[in-house]
Amino acid sequence: MPEPDPIAPSSQRRQRAYRWGLSAETGAAWYLRLKGYRILARRFKVARGEIDLVALKHRTLVFVEVKARAEEHAALEAVGPRSQRRIIAAADSWGQKYPRYLSFDWRYDIIVMMPRRWPRHHVAAFIPQD
Repeated sequence: MPEPDPIAPSSQRRQRAYRWGLSAETGAAWYLRLKGYRILARRFKVARGEIDLVALKHRTLVFVEVKARAEEHAALEAVGPRSQRRIIAAADSWGQKYPRYLSFDWRYDIIVMMPRRWPRHHVAAFIPQD
């Protein structure tokens, strides 16, 4: 009789979702490279938040949130005001760590990765509220 799987089903789902997320970030990074962006960082983490990708094109620094979902609207809804505040806070930390980019234009994009579809790039998906 085979031994029971030591990983609980919910844990397996989490691991599968984590791997899908990493794969989506890799795909989004390649997509941006094909569009002429240079990837400066992946998975930039600070206590206040996380940025999936930091990219540069000309003098525009782009903080990219990557969402892997079956439906585009679900991905966009997942980046609500709370997520936006965390991304903006992490971007501020990026600026403190790399002050040479403070004079660049900053933008916040979302890339939606869906199965068997091209990535959807939402440029300037949200704007920080002062």
